[in-house]
Amino acid sequence: MPRCIPRAAIVALALAAPLAQARVTRIVIDETRPLPAAASGGIATEQIAGRAFGELDPGSPANSLINDVLLARDPDGKVRYVATFVLTKPVDLARASGMLWHEVPNRGLRRPNVPAERGNGDIDLTSAWQGDNAGATAVRATAAVEQPHWLQLPIARQADGSPVTGEVFGRIVNRAGPGSQPLIVQTNPVPYKPSSLDTRRSRLVSRVAESTRGEVIGETVIPPTDWAWARCDASQPFPGTPDPTQICLKNGFDASRLYQVVFPSADAYALGVGFAAWRDVGMFFKTARADDTGTPNPVAGAVTHSIGRGVSQSGNFLRGWLHLGFNRDEAGRQVHDGLWPIIAGRRIALNFRWAQPDGVLELYQAGSEGPQWWLPHPDPVRGGAAAGLLDRCTATRTCPKVIEHFGAAEVWALKLTPEWVGTEGRTDLPLPPNVRRYYIAASNHGGGAGGFDTSVPGAALPTTGPVCPGNNYGTGVLPANPVPHTETVNALRVHFRNWVMKGVEPPPSQWPRLANGTLVPAHKTALGFPTLPQLRPTIPEPDFIMPVLDYDWGPQFNAADGSGVAGHAPPPIRQVLPMYAPKVDADGNELGGVPVVLLDAPLGTYLGWNITAGGARPFHQGQICNYVGGMVPFAKTRAERQGSGDPRLSLEERYRSHEGYVAAVRKATERALNAGFLLPEDAERLVREADASRVLR
Repeated sequence: MPRCIPRAAIVALALAAPLAQARVTRIVIDETRPLPAAASGGIATEQIAGRAFGELDPGSPANSLINDVLLARDPDGKVRYVATFVLTKPVDLARASGMLWHEVPNRGLRRPNVPAERGNGDIDLTSAWQGDNAGATAVRATAAVEQPHWLQLPIARQADGSPVTGEVFGRIVNRAGPGSQPLIVQTNPVPYKPSSLDTRRSRLVSRVAESTRGEVIGETVIPPTDWAWARCDASQPFPGTPDPTQICLKNGFDASRLYQVVFPSADAYALGVGFAAWRDVGMFFKTARADDTGTPNPVAGAVTHSIGRGVSQSGNFLRGWLHLGFNRDEAGRQVHDGLWPIIAGRRIALNFRWAQPDGVLELYQAGSEGPQWWLPHPDPVRGGAAAGLLDRCTATRTCPKVIEHFGAAEVWALKLTPEWVGTEGRTDLPLPPNVRRYYIAASNHGGGAGGFDTSVPGAALPTTGPVCPGNNYGTGVLPANPVPHTETVNALRVHFRNWVMKGVEPPPSQWPRLANGTLVPAHKTALGFPTLPQLRPTIPEPDFIMPVLDYDWGPQFNAADGSGVAGHAPPPIRQVLPMYAPKVDADGNELGGVPVVLLDAPLGTYLGWNITAGGARPFHQGQICNYVGGMVPFAKTRAERQGSGDPRLSLEERYRSHEGYVAAVRKATERALNAGFLLPEDAERLVREADASRVLR
């Protein structure tokens, strides 16, 4: 039931709040949109979109770790930004619960219009942090509920006003034809432009192949006379029209090759300002009565607790944000009571010069440097001193409660396991009492579609594999992994809310560990992975995990904090770190995770990896399909599996009949319920869906 806050208490809280909060000096409301009560749990709800204008004191200890902050000052010595926000709240603040969820937008994208917490009076705030994406680098004057988020921040300048310069790099992959191509990192353009269109000042190469260990095969330098910074196509061929965002190649692009360019730039965005902007906007809406001009905070006095939440790239932001001490504002106060970095096993590559925070740890992308673990631990493999993500908030007594959860894709493609065992992999690293860790075994990045027919050939199994996310990767060979995160996340949301608001402890952490043999070296023999005929001969068996690469970013780069200047473009690779992965059972499904119904009543082998197909995007063919998963369904009958040489029991051998499978699902829901990882309403729904499914019909 939502907790109603009396109006008198709201007024008292508002009057007690300071007039000027953090460093947000002004807010502008651009749009207010009502949401029908039926769409928001019976509570009349509205969404407010606007812009927050903030200023930072670069001399404050709370801001001193922002890279290039002293080079980003206005003439009066302040550093200024403009950040968009969307606030979703009950129209009647008396219906507010006191909880604020502060979302980190992923690559500037919006969350759905109705927050997942609808119906309990929670307030949802999303605010911008990324100053290098397409929306941020354009001059914007308004914000709207459905527009992408953007953050305007300064470009660093020398004391005499001259530009800060350096070399950066960009890549073009899986592109073909005579037309020009942009430089893309993940889904956004590379934010930095060449300071000169003279190709003699840049270096363009093509490559036949790259291994996951960073080995380069068949590199060829393309002469400066054979390409241009220009826009061109078949009707307007090389050298085209000058354009700093496009590369035109004299003989066109070959999809079987990768192209990499290193060029000089003067677009040194002070991207670390995004950490402070997200901090200050959150603190304003949590505690302020009004801005400096008298514009009221729309949720003044209605927030008693707050949790920061981010998914994938946004979760990496939260880990980096906390590590650098940003859960403490300029006044020394703790910002959020809880942080929920979701499917995020590293720190965002944000707070250094020439950073590309849209990266997903493909070759030459930063983010695995320095400590990724919570408590102080040395890094002997890379020569790092003992450190941890909680060091700064521990020193200032501003550490929040933390829940982190992951799936198998984070292990196989996003280089997760050093967070668990350090870079040397000799022991399980301990967790502090304010951190809970949950592993959703054998699952995709963010979870799959769920359902039971999604694992049954002939029912809903797709004939083509999923799209590999990233820079035009292609598609996977295997069907998509359907193992969901939805039900687990629903339960974790309730636990986290109760932990922060009521002090009720969530379930104990559960993840694969060296000590109990559920975490092992990441190769087929140690994993115990079965030999499956469906994976031969076109798909290699799992000896292809994406490893952590130890890069040399140059002498001015601080690997421990991920700060400073990235002076090597691209960086040389010093060494490749050993990697670990969860051990599997006889079916090939991972061990060591929290209870999940589809894993406890499996219909196939569910994988945290997939393999990239060829076709029109052949460069990564045969390699891991970035961070999507795959699956291999069980045969229906014993005769079918024996005919193909499949060592795994068939559906009939496991469950006998449709009714037997429904009974297995019911048993699995009871286990997950008792462990605290499934809500009763979700359990009832899953049993109904299993009964309605085509399994063994």
